[in-house]
Amino acid sequence: MFAPLPDKPDHDALEREILALWESKETFARLREQNADGPRFSFFDGPVTANKSLAVHTSWGRTLKDVFQRYKALNGYHQRYQNGFDCQGLWIEVGVERELGLNSKREIEEFGLAEFSRRCREVVVKSAAEITEGSIRLGQWMDWGRDYFTFSDTNIEYIWKFLRIVHEKGWLFKGHRATEWCPRCGTSISAHELHGSYVDRVDPSLFVRFRLLDRPGEAVVIWTTTPWTLPANVAAAVNPTSTYGRLENGDWVAVARYPDEKFLEQLPGAELVGWRYEGPFDALGPGGEVEHRVIPWDDVSMEDGSGVVHIAPGCGAEDFELSKALDLAVIAPVDEAGHFYPTFGWLHGLSTGDAAEQIIGDLDDRGLLVEATRHEHRYPECWRCHTPLIFRLSDDWFIGVDEVRQPLLDANETVEWTPEYMGKRMDDWLRNMGDWNISRRRYYGLPLPFYPCSCGHLNVIGSRAELEERAVEGLDQLEELRRPWIDAVPIRCEACGESATRIEEVGDVWLDAGIVPFSTLGWENEEFVAGGYGTGAAEGLTTADLPTHATWEEWFPADWVSEMREQIRLWFYSQLFMSVALTGRAPFRKVLGYEKMLDEHGKEMHGSWGNMISATDAFARMGADVMRWQYCAQPPDRNLLFGFGPAQEIKRRLLTLWNSAKFLGDYGAIESFQPAYADLELGRPDADLQPLDNWLVERAAQLVAEAEAGYERWLTIDVTRAFEAYVDDLSNWYIRRSRRRFWDGEEAALRTLWFGIVQGLRVISPVMPFLAEHLWQALVTDVVQGAPDSVFLAGWPEARTPDLALLAEVAELRRVVALGHQARSASGLKLRQPLRRIVVEGAPLAAAHAAEIAEELRVKEVEFGHVDAELRVKPHLPALGPKLGKELGVVREALQAGDFEELDGGRFRVAGHELSSDEVLVERAGKEGWAVAGDAGVTVAIEIAVDDELALEGRVYELIHRVNTKRKDEGLELTDRINLTIPAADDELLVHLDWIARETLASAVVSGTVDQPVIERA
Repeated sequence: MFAPLPDKPDHDALEREILALWESKETFARLREQNADGPRFSFFDGPVTANKSLAVHTSWGRTLKDVFQRYKALNGYHQRYQNGFDCQGLWIEVGVERELGLNSKREIEEFGLAEFSRRCREVVVKSAAEITEGSIRLGQWMDWGRDYFTFSDTNIEYIWKFLRIVHEKGWLFKGHRATEWCPRCGTSISAHELHGSYVDRVDPSLFVRFRLLDRPGEAVVIWTTTPWTLPANVAAAVNPTSTYGRLENGDWVAVARYPDEKFLEQLPGAELVGWRYEGPFDALGPGGEVEHRVIPWDDVSMEDGSGVVHIAPGCGAEDFELSKALDLAVIAPVDEAGHFYPTFGWLHGLSTGDAAEQIIGDLDDRGLLVEATRHEHRYPECWRCHTPLIFRLSDDWFIGVDEVRQPLLDANETVEWTPEYMGKRMDDWLRNMGDWNISRRRYYGLPLPFYPCSCGHLNVIGSRAELEERAVEGLDQLEELRRPWIDAVPIRCEACGESATRIEEVGDVWLDAGIVPFSTLGWENEEFVAGGYGTGAAEGLTTADLPTHATWEEWFPADWVSEMREQIRLWFYSQLFMSVALTGRAPFRKVLGYEKMLDEHGKEMHGSWGNMISATDAFARMGADVMRWQYCAQPPDRNLLFGFGPAQEIKRRLLTLWNSAKFLGDYGAIESFQPAYADLELGRPDADLQPLDNWLVERAAQLVAEAEAGYERWLTIDVTRAFEAYVDDLSNWYIRRSRRRFWDGEEAALRTLWFGIVQGLRVISPVMPFLAEHLWQALVTDVVQGAPDSVFLAGWPEARTPDLALLAEVAELRRVVALGHQARSASGLKLRQPLRRIVVEGAPLAAAHAAEIAEELRVKEVEFGHVDAELRVKPHLPALGPKLGKELGVVREALQAGDFEELDGGRFRVAGHELSSDEVLVERAGKEGWAVAGDAGVTVAIEIAVDDELALEGRVYELIHRVNTKRKDEGLELTDRINLTIPAADDELLVHLDWIARETLASAVVSGTVDQPVIERA
């Protein structure tokens, strides 16, 4: 027996009920058991950072992962479902520092590294629990409790093994170079971490004189937006092919930068090369030991500044490379915290930011400041703490990329990227990437297993077993492979036998995540270890096993992975790099990327702006299904505008499905309708179907095919579009056209509608699992004996080729009806007002459906023939302007003159150009007394004159509408019969008494002294 559904769903309450249902019936476990012998679908989960609760941004990616895993499960695929947590690095450290009120590395060390590490672990434990809870609430099915944690000793050992192999290949080296540096965190930053870290920033803009030593009274003028780098100046660069000129005051600048100035002398840049000058801060010490000269540099730009570039190799990557090429001195002015060294006199102890104003003031006092303004530009900041970065000389550990660059490009060629342009971005990154800076001068991270010995040999430990074998002392206190405990374990040098101590640096966090395809699958592991992944800091947090190499062979590479676009240079890159280094091939076959999330108005989401939405709030106010719909209805190549406004619109649209299911349930209960599950297995209702029933069956087959194609292309937007169009057809065509049959309790109609709705639920269940499951329970489990008790145990509907001819015929019919409604609307006549005639042109397939057109549009006569209408065509300027350019004017004049040819599909040929339907604006004007509408080659004209007969019928329709609205408002059941009294002023309507009684379920219809219709139960 069908249970009644409420008027609309309470998404939050409904979803919590379904979560409880899945848990009580162990639905997910049974699904995995059902698919255990099926084909393998391998998916690697990109680890979510365990430093916060679940966010709506993270929910987007988690939804997409869940959607495709559910779809594959419906198709019988066996999967691993392993969730991952990223657990180390600045993400974790900075939050703990803030919580403890620590503001520097010195304060962390004073607090104590052991306790600091324990506090970091506590953050991970708490966050992992909150993210798990939020992900479950989102509807994500994963093997919770068997997660991987990147801070496990097992994961760390696998990275050690990778680094040992890299070392053996000769790719590992310690580099001395100027690198991006966060002065607050006290560590260098890798190039791939800079992606997305540039912000708009206003800095000082200085033009400064460098006085020439051999040309008294003259100076070269440089431009800089980093005043703190001036004490480290060693040279001034000019473009040797550009022209430079001397102004009246003796200043030399690029002529191209000062077109309105008068120059007393002009020389090519090449002739300035070698000029000596006095450094701007030679008096402070380090600069005074350098001979400052003008040098040539082809990259000096004439787009901004003075055309003379200040060179400080200790403060910039390009400057540093230039110093190596030209053998320039290198001055490093600041320490790890970005404070000036003692050798810089009165600048000692000042930060780079604090020193700026004092430097500007000093330059002005000495007559060296030409101009000081403010300059807005894009500038990198620390991705974690948002401190502006500086360039600083640093000794860091690198993996060289030259030997692996081409193998990486070759491996990427084997990967199918969606959207395709993201694969090209990976190619661009691989072609231009620099050596991988893998070291960080921090604490809570992967301990790099590098033990340089005084004999000059670098020892690289490849496993814990090797560490224990070669340890000199400290194993008894080694809680986990992490600072500070690992720092107290020196080893014997394999070259000389002397004791060697580990470097203090920890590793780049992307090593942690990039090794996952190997560490979680037991690559080259010979012995299965139950719970073997839960080691070190991960002990007690996961029961994940350490499998053998056979498992890796079975599941590697991943069939599919998915993360947002910024991961191209991060997780996708680190995985690809490590996999190619270890195996020579890509770790994934297919990738789905997607863009970024903004608020519904297109702004970045920030807590301080008041537009940040927590996942918890979103679950309560919109529901997980509506969130998932927002994510899935988004093209992956565009930013998602997420918010409660779009959520309300989605809820409104989903009511069409809900109302259709409620309609079925209500009429199914009245007729004691018993669906047959065999109809789903057969692929159509086993009944004597009418043509409209056959159409819905074919429409359902088309939905299955379209949705399957969308899922297989990794494009959820194609699935949601297909489903919305299908539900519109089901509700606004099939149900509306069959309403009389439902009133009469016709079983074929009920079976067809049940089949159509339930097939739709099976198709859309991966996208909105809660609503699909709830309606499956109401329409299938509770009423069909022996049916699967979950939509997710029912499998994917068998796809077949639909009857395309039938679908095209009805699609054309619906197009005619839609244009008829458009014409009626333009004339201001309600649908309840019958009209006399419609003429249809350009829709031959609809000719067999004249009776349906007449009924849908409330017209007495339907003709197929020529429509006498004036066609006006205008260019759609936003579309045609960029396409036609100067030709636009010619095309516009031809269209205005009517000099064009109408083609099929809404196309037009004009002035030698073929224009598509979305490149023109079409208006059709009918003759007097007619309303005209047209689109894509189909035109309809409706006669809008209303005679007395038609007017009377219009009043009857209005009366029926008012009475049935009153029935609903007064809570009458669908089957309740009534006695109806109408106002005496409407007596003339009683000529249609039988019609009124039939449509309102009235046992008696009389007129009386009432102002409005009155109803009472019969």
